[in-house]
Amino acid sequence: MQIGGWIFRPGWSSTIALLLFLPILLSLGFWQLDRGRQKAEWQAAFADQSNQPPVTLAEVTLSDSAGRYRRVVASGRYDDAHQVLLDNQLRNGQPGYHVLTPLRSSDGSAILINRGWVALGESRQVLPVLAAPPEPVTITGRLAQPAQPGLRLGDAAGSDRRWPRVVPYVDYDVLSTIIGYPLQPAVVLLEPEAAGGYWRDWQPRFGGFGPERHQGYAVQWFSLAVALVILYLTTNMHRLPRPE
Repeated sequence: MQIGGWIFRPGWSSTIALLLFLPILLSLGFWQLDRGRQKAEWQAAFADQSNQPPVTLAEVTLSDSAGRYRRVVASGRYDDAHQVLLDNQLRNGQPGYHVLTPLRSSDGSAILINRGWVALGESRQVLPVLAAPPEPVTITGRLAQPAQPGLRLGDAAGSDRRWPRVVPYVDYDVLSTIIGYPLQPAVVLLEPEAAGGYWRDWQPRFGGFGPERHQGYAVQWFSLAVALVILYLTTNMHRLPRPE
């Protein structure tokens, strides 16, 4: 294709590179946009549910995403002997754990209560000492799901069989097996002002950052896609020799 004194003559290698990398860059950009949209919806749900009165667990369908962040009331006894430490939880750059304690109700059901964040000890071999109220409790919190890693590495049951059990991510079926009774498929975030917990400041960060960061990443991927196209065009444009 000739444009004025220039001719566009693409090479095979650069064309293959464009066809290979351009769809990848575009798909990454659109994926980041979709993640940003999803997190914006979660933030809106978090804010909306903040204005709703709490309901009992029996009044919500735990598997329904529409109930995410709904304020709920639950009663029972904490199972102090089978507490779980969710690993790799940062607070102000400091590593630590989220303390997940099963709450067993009189009807035989059980649900994990996220009682907050505790710091990593002097080493991973020294686990924090956890205490849970021994008496029956009635707690208020928000229904949630723990953040899941994109790639599940490690044993969901924890590599160390001591209690409290340190796990890299939450798998309800695995935890139900090692604890010895079924767990409902949700976690309740204990309200910050409630007693019997650790450091809590539940905010809709959803994996460490909000939708704005995803939008920024999308712009970067799309910019790389534009740069790739410009590079492809400029490297394959050749000036025609001037007539003598």
